[in-house]
Amino acid sequence: MSQKRNGMQFLWLALSIPLLMSSAWAEEPADVAEEDASVLEDAIAEFVPTYSATLKQLGANYTMHLRGIEGSDSVSFDVRADQVVTKARVNLEYSYSPSLLSDLSQINVMVNDQVAASLPVPAETAGSLQQQVIDIPPHLVTEFNRLTLQLIGHYTMMCEDPQHSSLWAKVSNTSTLELETTPIVLPDDLSRLPLPFFDGRDSRALELPFVFASTPDNLALEAAGAVSSWFGAMASYRGAHFPVALGQLPEKGNAIVLMVGAATVAGVEGIEGARPSLTLVANPNDPYGKLLVIAGRDGEQLKQAALALVSGSHVLSGAAARIDRIDSLQSRKPYDAPNWLPSDRPVQLGELIEAKRLNVSGYNPGTINLPMRLPPDLFNWREKGVPLHLKYRYTPQPVSTNSSLLISVGGKFIKSLPLPSQESLKDDESLMAKLQQDDSLLREAELLLPLNSLPLQSALQLRFMYDYIKQGECRDIIIDNMRGTIEPDSTLDLSGYEHFIAMPNLGVFQSSGFPFTRMADLAETAIVMPAGAGAEEFSFYLDVLGRFGDSTGLPATAVTVTQGDDDTQLKDRDLLILAAAGNQPLLQRWADLLPASLNGEATFELSDLVHRVRYWTGSDTRANLRQARSSLAVGTGGAGAYVAGFESPLSSERSVVVIAAASPEKLIDVSTALRGGEDYEDSLQGSLAVVNGGRINNLVAEQQYYVGELGFFRYLQWLLAHNLAWMLLFTLLAVALTSVLFYFMLRARARARLND
Repeated sequence: MSQKRNGMQFLWLALSIPLLMSSAWAEEPADVAEEDASVLEDAIAEFVPTYSATLKQLGANYTMHLRGIEGSDSVSFDVRADQVVTKARVNLEYSYSPSLLSDLSQINVMVNDQVAASLPVPAETAGSLQQQVIDIPPHLVTEFNRLTLQLIGHYTMMCEDPQHSSLWAKVSNTSTLELETTPIVLPDDLSRLPLPFFDGRDSRALELPFVFASTPDNLALEAAGAVSSWFGAMASYRGAHFPVALGQLPEKGNAIVLMVGAATVAGVEGIEGARPSLTLVANPNDPYGKLLVIAGRDGEQLKQAALALVSGSHVLSGAAARIDRIDSLQSRKPYDAPNWLPSDRPVQLGELIEAKRLNVSGYNPGTINLPMRLPPDLFNWREKGVPLHLKYRYTPQPVSTNSSLLISVGGKFIKSLPLPSQESLKDDESLMAKLQQDDSLLREAELLLPLNSLPLQSALQLRFMYDYIKQGECRDIIIDNMRGTIEPDSTLDLSGYEHFIAMPNLGVFQSSGFPFTRMADLAETAIVMPAGAGAEEFSFYLDVLGRFGDSTGLPATAVTVTQGDDDTQLKDRDLLILAAAGNQPLLQRWADLLPASLNGEATFELSDLVHRVRYWTGSDTRANLRQARSSLAVGTGGAGAYVAGFESPLSSERSVVVIAAASPEKLIDVSTALRGGEDYEDSLQGSLAVVNGGRINNLVAEQQYYVGELGFFRYLQWLLAHNLAWMLLFTLLAVALTSVLFYFMLRARARARLND
């Protein structure tokens, strides 16, 4: 009935638009007409989704600088599968060279290589910032799109230099792309999953509500956590937020609904809960929204249905699926997360991106970016670097001096490899013979990338740069025949590094979810929920699991959720403890271990960390060691939330991370801080950090224990180098042992002389 009512409302809106407009214009006063028009616009906007993004949000992290007689730059944008574009425009901010000839020059706005508009470059506005709104014909916009800004530039009627410095135009990356779309109803078909709940063509952050039919128990939370981490893995760089409601569907959009036993949600009827099942139905509150209903007779069955979704969605079809059985065939191993570079073998660069993206063309073809996410606990003490065996092909120029392949990591320059010309290779007959058969030349190089220059999440950047050789007046012409290729079987090898790291370290927790993500399925993790948790705590739990999924690329199918009242569930596990408004009994038991507290009064340990410059990426852990020197208690006006780490009192070398807030509403601040971004000047580091709204303050950086393993002699070397007392002890022992051996040797020689 609700769906039918919404459909009738939409039909009434469509029929009433001309009536409202005609009556407002014909009979009503101007102020009444304006009020009706405003109401009408709001009503239309509800059914006409709009999307706006700057060029920076679309990937242009720089001002586009268009150079030469035909310079261009592009960004990509996509359209969701459940929407059709009805109107598109670009609000362009740009400037151009005063030297451009207005009769021969122009700036083209292109969509999918089709010209949408050509902007003139009159001399009177040259050199100043211009703003222009360009309408894009909707038929040019498809599901996958490329917006290109192209300069066609000329500065003289005579012979000209194609790369002359006066041929330029700049496009600000604050320029915006705006789309108006019409929603369409997708069929109820599980084979389309993860559509429409997640669409990879949508670059915005994912916001997906979860609806529990009743207050979830631990098994229901484990099921929901597997699903949220699955969506978090797919959302990746976009980020994900999962609001939670109990027994109430959202007013619009899509949602995940979890039902156990006889518990139901109003508007979702007729779904059999006797067996684990997955069902796709329309949202009765929104004709364009969908609900994915995960149901089971009990918590075990609900979890079984959730695991079937996150591991086998590609084999589902139809509007509903009943799950008869799901078996785990193989246990996961430490550090085998798909998103992390393997640390037990060399990884081929072709495993990181598609082979076609390793090929480029042109004199200045842009950068090849290979995404890399490193295990955060690689031991870098006295290591020379990560071996990179690079195999690459390029087109040798007839003559050149500066052509090169530039190698960088995360924007930091590492090395430049020369690309010799044909002239410099003419004495090598074997190479010249190869060039006669193939216009490209294969070369190899061995490099060492310093590990401390590799952020945990960055990119290996490779860029071919070719000389532009001037031929003389009226002979300069750009021939686009330059090619460059990185061979897919080039390798990067982390296998020489061991896993060993000083803890606690909130930096690796924020960036990688470590140590919980050491097992990609969180098999050695227990999450301790607060007593009497509500929607805010459940939502925060799902957000954190989504962050873990983003780090590993896998759903958290083996996580344990508990209330902390049974120590057997906490032993030999890494523990993530959530608390809000003093509702976590476990923190009361472990109060003497906590560097902070929000129970009654706010108490925080303090060090001189806030007064010192930190270099968190350095290999010397002692440089950031800042132990607590004082403690401050605040009755009112204290910080709203904190994150702290320490060693588990139940198991050595196991970690505890506490996330506590003064109230459940403050947990959203921690969730936002974990995602980070440009709005945050700092990130979580050390062993204690306070989150105050949009600000992060790191207070203490104590390192009390180590996790991982080193070989005996490697550990002995490291221990002696970092501990003067141990070094003196071993030195004395060595001297004593040498003295004893020397003494017995002399005694033996003396005894031999006496016998002679």
